[in-house]
Amino acid sequence: MSNWIVLDRDGVINADSDQFVKSAAEWQPLAGSIEAIAALSKAGYKVVVASNQSGLARGLFTQTDLTAMHDKMQQLIAAQGGKLEGIFYCPHGPDDNCSCRKPKAGLLDQIENEFSVSLNGGWLVGDSLRDLQCAGSKGCKPVLVKTGKGLKTLSQIQYHPELQGLTVFDDLSAFAGELLP
Repeated sequence: MSNWIVLDRDGVINADSDQFVKSAAEWQPLAGSIEAIAALSKAGYKVVVASNQSGLARGLFTQTDLTAMHDKMQQLIAAQGGKLEGIFYCPHGPDDNCSCRKPKAGLLDQIENEFSVSLNGGWLVGDSLRDLQCAGSKGCKPVLVKTGKGLKTLSQIQYHPELQGLTVFDDLSAFAGELLP
């Protein structure tokens, strides 16, 4: 069994916004998410983030802004004694037809290449249909959290037979609590 956990960012780790999260000041962690990541990390899980960040392509924020958001996230996790193995993101827009925008598997390919691992059997935790579909493409176990767009996604699952029997948790903290003794 894989000890790799891939997390979507917006709606899983931090509060999501239909207007996009555009700065470190706007980037606010969801209750318990930072502690959950730190606990998973300290327990030996390899935690990485894989996130679509089309706000870059849309000109809503800059690379510097995105780096500041990710630095804030990593500092908060480190303050709890944990760490992320890496942060991978797609900077493209929905119409760019890139290979890295979820539900395509390009970000997972990047993670596998970077760490010379297979994510097959690991977990992918997300709040959107795109995340769950991406998980299936690499043999990851899809996990839906009800935070972010999760409740909306939950209502769509019935139309996706491949996602029947999906594991669902209230939030990232609940997922971590299930894995940790």
